[in-house]
Amino acid sequence: MPSLRQLLAEHPALLLIDTASARVQVGLWSAGEAQPPLWRVSDTEASTGLFECVEAVLREGGLRIADIGAFVFCEGPGSVLGIRTAAVALRAWRAIHSTSAIYSYQSLDLVARSVNRPEVNVIADARRDSWHVMQLGQSLRRVPAPELSGELIMPAHFRHWTALPSAVTTTSYDVATLLEALADADLFRVSEHPDAFAHEDPSYVTWTPQIHQAPRPSN
Repeated sequence: MPSLRQLLAEHPALLLIDTASARVQVGLWSAGEAQPPLWRVSDTEASTGLFECVEAVLREGGLRIADIGAFVFCEGPGSVLGIRTAAVALRAWRAIHSTSAIYSYQSLDLVARSVNRPEVNVIADARRDSWHVMQLGQSLRRVPAPELSGELIMPAHFRHWTALPSAVTTTSYDVATLLEALADADLFRVSEHPDAFAHEDPSYVTWTPQIHQAPRPSN
């Protein structure tokens, strides 16, 4: 799994998109590490904020989508709608410019490495009265709300539908700052089919068409 520094060495023009939280964050590196990245943040919905931010950084950087050698996006956990909006955009851009590589990273892994305390549980709502949980050096888990324990931290601006645990505290989810401090961390992996992170594939119930009939009279 490459680090940001390794990606920039291979792909000097790199566009990063994070729509895991309610705050869209977009970063553009136009000359590897030779120049500071350009960042744009939007608190509007991802369906508009994402494209406004991308357009702004490209315009300021003097680049086009065709000039981007690699895309990086946050696959979650977080806002499924926001992440899938980013994934659809990435798939469309790659269909037009097939030479561009795509890499992904996970939001809670980024925060857990930044906090750098193995005993801390970094959490995000997984719905259905459960939570995504990440601890430093461990795999992402989904935990029922009643089973949460220990020190709990949730990234700022993350939406939640389940009631917050009473002991949870909030930590910054400023992606620019987090990545700057973790430039050598092995955060990223190749993403062949960009999409929102899921613990398991969705399951579907087979529907069998059946003609409705009046109930039979009982004898």
